[in-house]
Amino acid sequence: MKKIVPTLAIFLIIQSLSAQTNIDSTLLSSKKWSVHWQATIIPQYHFNFNAAYSGDNSLQTSEPTRTSFSTTLFLKYKPFKNAYILFNPEAAGGKGLSKTLGIAGFSNGEVYRVGDPTPKPFIGRLYWEQRIPLSNKMEKVDDDINQIAETTHKDYISVIAGKFSLTDFFDDSQISHDPRTQFFNWALMGNGGWDYPANTRGYTMGVVLQALYKDLAARTALTTVPIEANGPELQFKWGKAMGFVLELEKTHLFQKNERQFSTVHIGYYINYANMGNYQQSIANASLFGATPNIQSTRQYGRSKWGFYANADNNFGPLHFFIKASINDGKNETWAFTEIDKSFTTGFQWDGELWRRSQDKFAIAYINNNLSNNHKSYLEKGGYGFLIGDGTLNYGAEQIIEAYYSMHVTKQIFLSPDYQFVINPAYNKDRGPVHIIGCRLHIEF
Repeated sequence: MKKIVPTLAIFLIIQSLSAQTNIDSTLLSSKKWSVHWQATIIPQYHFNFNAAYSGDNSLQTSEPTRTSFSTTLFLKYKPFKNAYILFNPEAAGGKGLSKTLGIAGFSNGEVYRVGDPTPKPFIGRLYWEQRIPLSNKMEKVDDDINQIAETTHKDYISVIAGKFSLTDFFDDSQISHDPRTQFFNWALMGNGGWDYPANTRGYTMGVVLQALYKDLAARTALTTVPIEANGPELQFKWGKAMGFVLELEKTHLFQKNERQFSTVHIGYYINYANMGNYQQSIANASLFGATPNIQSTRQYGRSKWGFYANADNNFGPLHFFIKASINDGKNETWAFTEIDKSFTTGFQWDGELWRRSQDKFAIAYINNNLSNNHKSYLEKGGYGFLIGDGTLNYGAEQIIEAYYSMHVTKQIFLSPDYQFVINPAYNKDRGPVHIIGCRLHIEF
C-alpha cells in the first residue's frame, strides 16, 4: 500500500495537468493509431466471521484491508489497410483478501495470485490482427480503448495472433464483464464454469479466428495453457497441453429499437494439460489412509471440457443479464477458478433515471457448484490451487454483489461495492462473509 499511494498521486497529477492544459483526446488519436490509459485501485475488507475450522486455503476469519492496483497503456496502430498491431503494457500489484484464497467466486477481479505485492510491469497484450472484408457495408467506429477512430468494414473475417486474454473476444457481456468498470467478482467477469486458458495474470498466447457477418459472429481459438495449475508460464503441446474454444454470437435479437434488444453467446471449450484426476487421487490415498493430493496424479493429455452461455437484455435504461456454464469436473481445475457449475443473473440501472447520466447501479446473484468428484476430493481433505478447508460440509457457494458507479469527473469514477458470501468455498461450516470495497478508476 505504501508504494501504491505515491504511484496514484503521480497519476492524479498527470490527470490534473492534462485537464488544465485542455488536452483533447482527439489529439491522442488519428486514423492510424489510438492511445489510452487506465489505472484502477480497489481496497477491500471483510468483517470477522465464524468458522468451525480452517485449512491452508481458507479465507481468514479476520484480516486487515487488502488493496489491489493496476495500470495499463492501450496502444493500437494501423500499419496499412485492414491490419492492426495492438500493444498493452501493464503494471499490477497489491494483495487480495487471504492471498486470493478461500472463495471460488473471488471478490476482486483485479487481483492476481502472485506472491509479491509490489507493482511490477509486464506485457498484457501484444498481437497482430488481419481483417478480410466480407461485404462493402461500412460503419463508423469511434476512438476508444484499443479502438481506432475510422470508417471500416462492418462484415469481415479476422485472424489474430499473439498474446491476449481469451475474454477479450469470447463470453462477452456489456453488463457483466469488466471488473474495472462493472462487477468486481470473478464469477461475474465471465462464466465461472469455463476454465479459460490463461497464466496467473489472465493472459495466454495463440490464434483467434473470427467471422462477423450482419448480426452473427462465429469465433474459435487455439491457445497455450499454463505449465502448472494457475501458473505464470505457458506451453503448447498438440493434444497434450492446449486450449480450444468455439463460440457463436447473435446480436440485436428481438430488437425493437436501438436501445431495446438482446445479445446471446453460446460456447464450447476443451482444454488439455498435465492435469490430476480427482477420483484417482482419492483411490490412491485410500490405499495408504492418506489425504488425497491432486498433484500426485497429474498426467499430460487429460482434458476438461464444458459449455457456457450468456444473454444480455437491454430495455432502455434497464439492463438484465443471465449466464450459465458447466464442465465435466473429472480432472482438476487448471487455469481460472474452482467452479464446475455456475449460474449468475443481475440487473443494471442507468443513471439517467435519476439525472446522473454517467452513473449506474447494479446488483447480481451468483450460484456456484462443484462436480461430485471434485466435492468428494475436498471432503476428504484435498486441496486445489484456490480452495480447500481441510474437510467440507458441502453447500452451493452463493454470492450477492451490488455496486454504484459514480462519475466524479470526465476521467474519474468511484464505485463503492458490497458482497455477501454464503458458504465460501462451498462450506456450510464457514461464514457467511460480508465484504465491502471501493474502486477508484481513472481513464483517458
